[in-house]
Amino acid sequence: MKKAALFLLFFIFFGCKNQTHNPDDSLSDISEKSFRSFKVKDSNYIDLKQFWIPFQDELSVFSSDRYESLRPLVMNQDIPTLQKFIKQVKLSYEELTLFYLYRIKSFDRMNEKSLNSVISLNPNIINDAKEKDLNRPKNLSNFSIYGMPILLKDNINAYDMVTTAGAVALLKNRTDDAFVSKQLKASGALILGKANLSEWAYFFCGDCPSGYSAVGGQTFNPYGRKTLDTGGSSSGSAVAVAANFCAAAVGSETSGSILSPASQNAGVGLKPTIGAISRTGIVPISSTLDTAGPITKYVIDNALIFNGMIGKDNDDFKSKTVAAIDINVLQQSNFQGKRFGAIQPLLKDSLYTAAVNLLKRNGAEVITITPDDVDLPDFLRLLNLDMKVDLPMYFKWHANTNLPYDGVQSVIDFNALDSLKRAPYGQKLFKGIVADDATTKEFESIKSILKTNGRSYFDSVMKFHQLDAVLSVNNYHAGYAAVAEYPALTVPMGLSDEGAPKGFTFIAKPYQESELYAWGYQFEKAFEKRPIPNNYN
Repeated sequence: MKKAALFLLFFIFFGCKNQTHNPDDSLSDISEKSFRSFKVKDSNYIDLKQFWIPFQDELSVFSSDRYESLRPLVMNQDIPTLQKFIKQVKLSYEELTLFYLYRIKSFDRMNEKSLNSVISLNPNIINDAKEKDLNRPKNLSNFSIYGMPILLKDNINAYDMVTTAGAVALLKNRTDDAFVSKQLKASGALILGKANLSEWAYFFCGDCPSGYSAVGGQTFNPYGRKTLDTGGSSSGSAVAVAANFCAAAVGSETSGSILSPASQNAGVGLKPTIGAISRTGIVPISSTLDTAGPITKYVIDNALIFNGMIGKDNDDFKSKTVAAIDINVLQQSNFQGKRFGAIQPLLKDSLYTAAVNLLKRNGAEVITITPDDVDLPDFLRLLNLDMKVDLPMYFKWHANTNLPYDGVQSVIDFNALDSLKRAPYGQKLFKGIVADDATTKEFESIKSILKTNGRSYFDSVMKFHQLDAVLSVNNYHAGYAAVAEYPALTVPMGLSDEGAPKGFTFIAKPYQESELYAWGYQFEKAFEKRPIPNNYN
């Protein structure tokens, strides 16, 4: 896309008469912003001196020579390779953590290459890493996330850090772990810190660039700093992965917020089936559509993080027990006998066409499809009505009990006291939430129609052509997948003529994550080497 596929793009896209057009044909002022003109670039709330105090002793003896010696062992490696090097005693979990801290300090803030992707760090991370080294299980599988430093999007609660959703209102929101944070820790992962995001998961201002939050400042894309959009709202998660600031990251999606930034930063992003991963302890937009999901450099890493996040959560009404991904099955998969649908208007994109042809050369059958026009009426209202209820519930049960907020209006009032610093792009979407209302019957009807229509968009062509999945680009069809509650996986498919990364996106039926990973893994294996951001390599 010439401009980024933003979280709000589905509002624009769904209003178009022909919804199979490339979304570039229908961008409005919301997404046609100049990415060279930002009201705010750096954070006004992060004190870099305090930011680095917990690590200054260890980093002071982690020399540039040691960093350089570790570069070939860490840079752009997948998790199994990192585990192999640790098993061979070429690397330790402590050194891996220090390597990432060194890079974050060097590249992420207040310099000519700053990306502003990390919003906070776990003050105990080095001690946690030392503990992992001391207690590393014998014969640990290379397919384990034990000891791997992971960044969480800063709308996911984590015990050692505040959870701000990028908002000044939540600067004192110190909480217990979210369910997914507990699951990752139980799998042995290290929570390195929090990633910046589009504030309130991009459902706040309406007129701000993706990747901006008042707390974290403006996140930039390492493939084109200040020229290419980061995508949103899991902007910091995707940028940090691309810049080798962590072994992997976790984002969240309501409609496109994992698929968009993962695609636009040459990452692998999974938007899972709603219910496969718990939402408890995550600052919400919509309890109907929200989900967390992994963002990684490689498909195998994504599957490993997914395995570490899943688990039945009795406090999440959509949560279900799902099977872990069998890595052996994933590696042994192939495209033989698989049928995919390529959306006809997207074939104008040369990268998409090349990706489709790659599937064909590797044994898949690809059928050109033109899905029916399907409206998604009241999509924005669904989000309004859900957040109007869900945010107060978060404040009541999962936020710090000393916060003075009871819902959206109280946050609006707080921001209005210093709007220049707290809401420089305004609060249009938050005000829209307050203004919206519906009866219970009307709300249930909105949800039912959206889900029916979203599934109809995919099911009509999938049934007629007996398809295993539909093929898309970036987050172009994320809105349909969102309301259908269908999973989607995006994998890098190269750079556009302007140097912008693009993702090849597989959309499947519910609880087919295993199949999505198998297809993504085989595509990645057949594809040319993943593009890397040269200025951060």
